[in-house]
Amino acid sequence: MHIQIPHKFTQPQAVDRVKKGLLQAKPQLQGQVKIDKEEWQDSMLTFAFTTQGKQVTGTLKILKDEFIIDAKLPLLWRMFEGKIQKAIEEQIKALS
Repeated sequence: MHIQIPHKFTQPQAVDRVKKGLLQAKPQLQGQVKIDKEEWQDSMLTFAFTTQGKQVTGTLKILKDEFIIDAKLPLLWRMFEGKIQKAIEEQIKALS
């Protein structure tokens, strides 16, 4: 899955908003999602998490004017890629 979403923040502001958003989401996801990897290198997050017994891996690149998400979805979830993409876009827009 490849998603590109524009933003209007400076790159440091965008990184900060994503980090705060993830921190706030973790308590709500407890028991439903297991974070396997959350590694920041400058403005790129490499992630892996397990939910419903399936693992999702990928990267989130935060550029000066857009977010780029590349994720590998489990085979059975690919049919819901459009819905997943829409949900991600809504969450990112809520960061503003």
